[in-house]
Amino acid sequence: METLAMHISNGIIDGPVAAVFAALALAVLTFCVLRGRRDLDDRLAPMAGLVAAFIFAVQMLNFPIFTAGVSGHLLGGALAALLVGPWVGALCVAVVLVVQALVFGDGGVAMLGLNITNMALLGTAAAYLLIALLLRVLPRTPTGLAITAFVSALVSVVVASQGFVVEYWLGGTTDLGGNLAGLSGTMAGVHLLIGIGEGLITATTVVTVAKVRPDLVYALRALKPAVPAPAVPVAGGAR
Repeated sequence: METLAMHISNGIIDGPVAAVFAALALAVLTFCVLRGRRDLDDRLAPMAGLVAAFIFAVQMLNFPIFTAGVSGHLLGGALAALLVGPWVGALCVAVVLVVQALVFGDGGVAMLGLNITNMALLGTAAAYLLIALLLRVLPRTPTGLAITAFVSALVSVVVASQGFVVEYWLGGTTDLGGNLAGLSGTMAGVHLLIGIGEGLITATTVVTVAKVRPDLVYALRALKPAVPAPAVPVAGGAR
């Protein structure tokens, strides 16, 4: 494959597999709509619009990956998960992908379900799982939040790239000669470099928002530190 990009173009994956993932993406996004409605409030609703607009703008800026001859851009799953949560975050990324496919031709329209599955669903889910873990073990300082944002963004990009590998294994239109492991390694290596750039952008953005308005960072509000259970006094004479 001459180029390796996260946006899948028409014809790379066959029709039946693309249709299955389109149905899967639609079902999961419907669940995200239902679940995300519980989170929407006066702070989250306008923040969701700002996050979607920011992801759309930053995705238009590509940075070169010199070792692979390709360019990468912010996927936004970790950023959205940190600022507006996993459910609304997945919807924000999905909306950006739909606009890019329909208006700018970035990613095939027939492959939209695949792109949404990889970037909006897999990427956001992987990021939020790591965020939930790291915010419970790292101090809630700017440094701890920056590490959380960087690591979750980096991992989410690599996970999303491996989603493409699975999809290509199921319905790729070009025979790789059994070299699926090679494709997986190449995609992981390229998107590891892309993930470093995404991690830096995500960490900088989230820490900046947290310093000014920490109440606007969904992860800091929703993932509260565990409160230790109060000690139970021992009754007199008990052993």
